[in-house]
Amino acid sequence: MIDLIFPAILDLFPQHLAPKRTESASFLIWYFENYLRLDTLQAIDCVCDQNGDRGIDGIYVNEDANSIEVYQSKISQKTGSTIGDKALREFAGTLSQFDSVENLGNLANTVGEAEVARLIERLNLLRRLAEFEVRGIFLSNAEIDANGEGFLKSCPQIRFIGPAELQSTYVSAERVVPIGRRVEFDVSGFETSKYIVDKDHEAIVAPIKASELVALDGISNQAIFYFNVRGPLGRTQVNKDIAASINDPSRHKLFPLFHNGITIIAKKLDSTADAIGIEDYFVVNGCQSLTALYNNRTKTTGELRILTKIIKASPASELAEMITRFSNNQNGIKARDFKSNNQIQIRLQNEFMMHYGKEFFYEIKRGEDNGGLEVISNETAGLYLMAFDLKQPWGTHRKYQVFEDRHSDLFGRPSVNAHRIVLCHLLANQIINATANLENLLFARYVLTKYLILYILRLIFETDEIGQQAIQYPNQFTDNIANRYALILAIDTLLNEISTDLNAELKDAGEDFDYRGKLREETWCKKLSNDIVGTHQKLVSRGRIDSLSVMFKQALDAQKSTPAGT
Repeated sequence: MIDLIFPAILDLFPQHLAPKRTESASFLIWYFENYLRLDTLQAIDCVCDQNGDRGIDGIYVNEDANSIEVYQSKISQKTGSTIGDKALREFAGTLSQFDSVENLGNLANTVGEAEVARLIERLNLLRRLAEFEVRGIFLSNAEIDANGEGFLKSCPQIRFIGPAELQSTYVSAERVVPIGRRVEFDVSGFETSKYIVDKDHEAIVAPIKASELVALDGISNQAIFYFNVRGPLGRTQVNKDIAASINDPSRHKLFPLFHNGITIIAKKLDSTADAIGIEDYFVVNGCQSLTALYNNRTKTTGELRILTKIIKASPASELAEMITRFSNNQNGIKARDFKSNNQIQIRLQNEFMMHYGKEFFYEIKRGEDNGGLEVISNETAGLYLMAFDLKQPWGTHRKYQVFEDRHSDLFGRPSVNAHRIVLCHLLANQIINATANLENLLFARYVLTKYLILYILRLIFETDEIGQQAIQYPNQFTDNIANRYALILAIDTLLNEISTDLNAELKDAGEDFDYRGKLREETWCKKLSNDIVGTHQKLVSRGRIDSLSVMFKQALDAQKSTPAGT
């Protein structure tokens, strides 16, 4: 159970709270992460967290549903307060700005430097408006009142999401237990098919009433789909077709003829000629269908049945995992998966085991056993190399390129080995710590900032003897613990200087500083980085600060002079 009452609700997303970002915007980022399942970078990119955005708090282009979703979020600080028709009418007025290309273009042209204009451009909404349906979504921790409900009936393009729906559909990241309550399905008058494997495993295929399936526990919060490879995908074309069939009573008797069916794994299974009973169960295939049935449950009739395969097996067993995997093989495979058996990646993993087998695990396949070691995924490694080796931090938001057209450029080079990736990882860890010194918290907490600073470090390394040595022979600073520690100390001091310079550079950026857009802009990233590196070189040459080499040697000497055990 999540606490949505103010101020406890703020504890759900402390990492997103910042002085220049409203609490409601932070709430919306949290929603995008937990309900739309976006990663943090995508979630933040979809939110307007500056002033002057004309009532638009976020925009998400739902490719699967062919819709442009316009969001407004509101956190109520008063317990028991409700959302009425006034707020929803104002939101409807906001949505009118998306009625036509002309209106949307006028919005983009008249808001000045507001984030919504950048979002419209970045998402290419002027082109997509003719192809996508516009939907408004009002998100709040307060429930809607009767007046609000009445207004929504006349405004179907707006959907309200309040605490009741947030609570019922929230899925915890913690492991759930199987649905334990015993249920029985009525199959009297229908033929069923049974296949017995052994005394512990069997399967029954039967046409089950839709009304009985939608009564199963765990559908609204998706707990019943724990082992399914996908959650509900929303209004995709397939799901729209399923809903259309459910809403047409003439198709109910025909449903088993054109529907693939549902698969349930149950720890306990028994049957008679008239009934099938199950306990401790999960749905491992048919998530989209069962969700569509549940959402349209008032339209089901006694003639609407679903061919259901019920398998007796332990939900936590290897057999259950195999059934789940094979019954869901229609799901898309990521580009990263295709590279899991690539020789370059296997070589890198073997190098990690040889040199860092007690410290780091190089993950090349999702779900691998990391043995409790610190994990460096090959996707993360690719982004490190894009910023540090290829010196293109402005491209790190395109993660998909790591395993598509950039894979050879990133990994297929003699210099790329386990030592190099570990060096980048050590630098990145220190960078994350150093961002606490940045005054602009939105910029500091943004994912791409880490890669910009990694690029700045690379440029400084190129101007320094020890830095050049680290680039050419990274193993000398990763395998050797004394050198590693000395380099980390030197890097910490260097990062403090970089943070000071970044604060100075960004101080005059203004309230509407487009940190997201700038970090994607090659010209801006290069100029900012070169200015910081130039300042560093001047101060070093004038003796105002120590060089990386001097700081490294001082840290190394300090270790040698320190008695063992102190």
